Amino acid sequence: METKWLSADEREAWLGVFAVLELLPAALDAQLRRESELTRFEYYVLAMLSERPDRTLQMTGLAALSNATLPRLSHVVRRLSERGLVDKAPCPGDGRATIVRLTDAGWDKLREAAPAHVATVRRHVIDALTSEQVEQLTQITRAMLGSLDPEGAMKPAEPGV
Repeated sequence: METKWLSADEREAWLGVFAVLELLPAALDAQLRRESELTRFEYYVLAMLSERPDRTLQMTGLAALSNATLPRLSHVVRRLSERGLVDKAPCPGDGRATIVRLTDAGWDKLREAAPAHVATVRRHVIDALTSEQVEQLTQITRAMLGSLDPEGAMKPAEPGV
């Protein structure tokens, strides 16, 4: 099979995506660590739990939502548990599975961290774009996720769900 090289426009688009993938996580992590003593991944775990009606998920479901391996997630959940931000327990319906629940302290920590985190997201992503570009970005990320995550494991939850 012959390689289909990138055109100049495609190369520019790809290098822009690459730069954003390198710089944005570091900017988000730095803000969260500095202001909330959370990593970006810890914040995401707390946020995913907060979106559930009972603030509870099985570890396997949380791993799928966060694109994490179970060992990595277990390590992070253990750290969050030691800080009182989550509880973990055997799943009532399946003793082999583990459930993770956001504690009241975890909910408070997330609510405390969210405004500055959202301001950082707004500064580096949303406010850098026009409203039309935000709509385009939504369409672009949906298309890319269709290729990267065809099962929709990391599909964002509907607002209010």
